[in-house]
Amino acid sequence: MTTKGTISNFIESYFLHFNAAALVDAAIGYEDQLKSGSKMLVSLAGAMSTAELGKIFAEIIRQDKVHIISCTGANLEEDIMNLVAHTHYERVPNYRDLTPQDEWDLLERGLNRVTDTCIPEHEAFRRLQGHVFKIWKDAENKGERFFPHEYMYKMLLSGVLEEYYEIDLKDSWMYAAAEKNLPIVVPGWEDSTMGNIFASYVLKGELKASTMKSGIEYMTFLADWYTENSEKGIGFFQIGGGIAGDFPICVVPMLYQDMERTNTPFWSYFCQISDSTTSYGSYSGAVPNEKITWGKLDIETPKYIIESDATIVAPLIFAYLLGL
Repeated sequence: MTTKGTISNFIESYFLHFNAAALVDAAIGYEDQLKSGSKMLVSLAGAMSTAELGKIFAEIIRQDKVHIISCTGANLEEDIMNLVAHTHYERVPNYRDLTPQDEWDLLERGLNRVTDTCIPEHEAFRRLQGHVFKIWKDAENKGERFFPHEYMYKMLLSGVLEEYYEIDLKDSWMYAAAEKNLPIVVPGWEDSTMGNIFASYVLKGELKASTMKSGIEYMTFLADWYTENSEKGIGFFQIGGGIAGDFPICVVPMLYQDMERTNTPFWSYFCQISDSTTSYGSYSGAVPNEKITWGKLDIETPKYIIESDATIVAPLIFAYLLGL
């Protein structure tokens, strides 16, 4: 594939053991999947968009190294918020030392903290609200219904946000995905900021809940997509834990067991980046082999778990795939 550059050569030379070696193995395994013609799902949990993963993930999308994304509603919207309000974000390096009063002071300034980064409510949330509401309302007036990500695509591609851009457009993974009309599933979208805003309009009688396609419809869409694209295998690259990973991985046992389509192939590759510890009942911290018992992974599926910070690991793996 791509001739390897300085970053890739460095990690191959010096990332030799433990989680470092697992990172290299997973990157090579991901690349092998692409070489064999398999497709790849990437799931985004946590606050990867606020961590500005888009600076490298957008290029992964442009180079067709991911074929479908599962992400939380927060990641869906926060990439766009960063696009339109980046200069208004504030970093708090000493976030571990903040008192409850310090946190309250941030709230009163309209700053919502995600670890060391504060998202500005007015410039981020409210800057998008009027534009996306119009798109929701226009669809409803026409009797149309779309998924959450499809409304976001419409907003981005319409150009209504161009006057607000504060970063290079090439660093927005959502814009890269919109240009390709990349399939996305967004389980649990309702708990995101935009999901809460949509629900508020429903409560006020200004929108119908049915104008937004549901999580069940996302699952049935994913089932059809998996069935149509799994001939050469589909890999699963999971960044973080939670619903972004739990939701899509279940499509295989659903098709195999509940739909009784016994020819449904298992996921052909699995990697999880997580710092969750294996504990009683912990799914995010569970080792990949546990997924065999649920009919998600095969005995032969290449399996990797990298117990580290995704903001460090994911960019390095993506750099390897891009040959950097």
